[in-house]
Amino acid sequence: MQKITPFLWFDNQAEEAANYYVSIFPNAKILNVARYSEGGAQASERPRGSVMTVVFQIDGQQFIALNGGPVFSFTPAISFVVNCHAQDEVDRLWDRLSAGGEQQQCGWLRDRYGVTWQIVPSILGELLGHPDPATSQRVMQAMLQMKKLDIKGLQQAAGA
Repeated sequence: MQKITPFLWFDNQAEEAANYYVSIFPNAKILNVARYSEGGAQASERPRGSVMTVVFQIDGQQFIALNGGPVFSFTPAISFVVNCHAQDEVDRLWDRLSAGGEQQQCGWLRDRYGVTWQIVPSILGELLGHPDPATSQRVMQAMLQMKKLDIKGLQQAAGA
């Protein structure tokens, strides 16, 4: 069992969202679906037998999705960073996760469920941390002009 598990509070879309996420990432699966018992249904005001939690895994990282009602919603204060090795991976994840959601600046997006993701080329940290401050500044300026991050554009800004 992993030490820290992200716990995502949905109104009533936990199973739908978990199935959506595991359909996007190649190394992902649903591990468990728990349903509200009579006591749990009364306490939560959710239908007995409806989905309470879904445990799913993406690339070895477990998540728990809860159908907890409309009490809480997601904010960009918490996001999931996905490091991508190639532009085709950036493109695929960006297109799938932003479908029905909102594309934002600098590789950020909000998916159709309100969860915020950062789709980031792995090379970005290296380019932003370049020892020449002018190079890293050019990369930063290029990134600030992008929604979906473009590896070639970032490399061109760096002069690579």
